[in-house]
Amino acid sequence: MPSPQHEAIVQAMAGQSSPGLGSVEEARAGMEAMTATAPIPDGASIESVDAGGVPALAISTPGADPERVVLYLHGGGYVIGSAKTHRSLVARISRDAGVRCVSLDYRLAPEHPFPAAVDDALAAYRHLLASGVEPSRLVVAGDSAGGGLTLATLLALRDAGDPLPAAGVCYSPWTDLEGTGPSATDPATDDPMVELEPLREMGRRYYGASDPRHPLAAPLYGDFTGLPPLLIFVGTRELLLDDATRVADKARGAGVDVTLHVETGLIHVWPFLGDDVPEAAKALAQTAEFIQKHAG
Repeated sequence: MPSPQHEAIVQAMAGQSSPGLGSVEEARAGMEAMTATAPIPDGASIESVDAGGVPALAISTPGADPERVVLYLHGGGYVIGSAKTHRSLVARISRDAGVRCVSLDYRLAPEHPFPAAVDDALAAYRHLLASGVEPSRLVVAGDSAGGGLTLATLLALRDAGDPLPAAGVCYSPWTDLEGTGPSATDPATDDPMVELEPLREMGRRYYGASDPRHPLAAPLYGDFTGLPPLLIFVGTRELLLDDATRVADKARGAGVDVTLHVETGLIHVWPFLGDDVPEAAKALAQTAEFIQKHAG
């Protein structure tokens, strides 16, 4: 049963339109405004940096180990969102896991369609390795589109023969740009965060002239053989429930060590909701435990 804090946020979202339809500029500005006052942990350091030619925020909290790093890829349907909109979430990951985070401002569609986001993630990852970060102490993580981009980045690194990171973390990953999963097309799905047609529109803006089922655009269609351990979170109220569960099944079938948390009644990317929501705090504690286990 979801907590009262979670349900209060769900009620506050009732009747609000999902981003994606309409002006890209307005949607981006709206997300920036919505997240502007999200609490940042005390003592957090947030600094603009260059990550292999890609702008990013270096985010660290007191006591974080500078040699253990999370490369974070934000959500927003590949069209909206930024390192700034996600700085509260990323700072809490730094605090709970005791790691330094690099939150990437990868290029967005429709100005920069696929594979621009993948190219930027690869550039940032390789920059971290070149700067001295050990792959065994590096984790790639992301939410929603950033969760899909996390998987795409791992697939691209493996295919290119790069050293793979210690693990990957995905919050409510978007892995099917066409929205074909049963949870996406079931009229009974009640997801206040994501609507099917805006989701598909954002997918079209991202894949552009490319194949919407290219594995680096829609990781659902990838071969996960050889990938590092994965931690995946998804809620049963989500349009993207089956994006996560189908990927988890495919990865397990390919021999990947997958930890999947399917949480009853929770909405899209609930870890984003903050320390006051018990389910968000629990997910970050589980994330911290996973990171410490695999990149300790």
